[in-house]
Amino acid sequence: MDPKNENEKYRKTPQYALYQRENFWRSNNGEVVPFNTDPGKLEALAKERLTQNGWYYASSNAGLSYTHTANRQAFYRHRIIPRMLVDTNKRDTGTEIFGHKVSAPIGFAPVGINKIYHPDGELPVARAAKDLNLPYCLSTAGSQPIEDVAEANGAGPRFFQLYMPHDDELTVSLLTRAHRTGFTACILTVDTWQLGWRHDDVSTSNYAFYHGIGADLGLSDTVFQKRLREAGVDPKTQPNEAGAMWIDNVWHGRAHTWEKMPWLIQTWKEISGGKPICLKGIQAVSDAEKAVQLGFDGIVVSNHAGRQVDGAVASLDALEKIVDAVGKKTYIMFDSGVRGASDVVKALALGAKFVFVGRLWIWGLSIMGYHGVRHVMQALLADLDILMNVGGITDLRQLDRTVLESYPKGYPLLPEKSKL
Repeated sequence: MDPKNENEKYRKTPQYALYQRENFWRSNNGEVVPFNTDPGKLEALAKERLTQNGWYYASSNAGLSYTHTANRQAFYRHRIIPRMLVDTNKRDTGTEIFGHKVSAPIGFAPVGINKIYHPDGELPVARAAKDLNLPYCLSTAGSQPIEDVAEANGAGPRFFQLYMPHDDELTVSLLTRAHRTGFTACILTVDTWQLGWRHDDVSTSNYAFYHGIGADLGLSDTVFQKRLREAGVDPKTQPNEAGAMWIDNVWHGRAHTWEKMPWLIQTWKEISGGKPICLKGIQAVSDAEKAVQLGFDGIVVSNHAGRQVDGAVASLDALEKIVDAVGKKTYIMFDSGVRGASDVVKALALGAKFVFVGRLWIWGLSIMGYHGVRHVMQALLADLDILMNVGGITDLRQLDRTVLESYPKGYPLLPEKSKL
């Protein structure tokens, strides 16, 4: 924790491990650490701060939470093998994604309706991502206009996650807005044609869009504004109807198919001048192969953190098979269930090139806005930097399965649903 450690000479990113030292020293200055970033305690504190419906929407999983539980259990069967007497003074957490040099192979996963977690919605999250030089991914279900989020994110690398409407003119408008405001990749989510059955949310009619909250990204779109006028819906006097009309364009029940994908690829490439387009929500090897065949630039192996298909395969298990099949043919990213630096290392060792994190920063946003998001994510970076130091890892890009001891799959149900 010596701030004069020679490691500083070799790296292009800050020495995030020093965030531990900074927090250890706080009490000498009469300060306190913002809050505990242990995932369980972090989640419990967020539950205290949120409304019941805010908590339900953030924590609910599909069905009986079996997929969510499997996500976490899959991490447990892989164990890191630390190496000693390695010159980790020359380590660096940095990497590159789609031409952007970033602080770590960690990004902000797209999460919708941030206004139910904080009044400023996505804006403090985008600012924190910029300040930490981590990629920020804005959801189509975001609760702030695309342009405002871009301004908050500044020069930070940012990607636009698309829920594709069944209105091509609206899709083109959304993609055009994203490109014009500096979003440098499009990531189409394909596992959410409608929301999975989430008991807590259904039992409390907990759907913000149907109650006039969270549709700002759509309401600020000129094409959607035209659709509202055509339908005779006034968003000022009929906010519930306007919000429902927006999200019903995006999520509810009408699936797209592979046949539509060439149009989307061509459309985004023409709008953006050839920037990357990826698929998020891939879990089957055959789907990964199809994505490569059609020309997608990357895939995100994800089961939506267990929020869509109950009883589905763990995302980490899907990652292994997909890497074996197409790992040398496309850029593979990962999300679902990441709770700490060791999870990041395991996903990278199994073949992912990049990892997205969602619920951790949602809890931070719920607790303390910008400062909460930054504290959570800076702590994760520190955790990663320290793990590299004590585990004998000098370059995250060189990780492979030799750093893991992996045990057979075997996932007995936990006695109680875990939300971690």
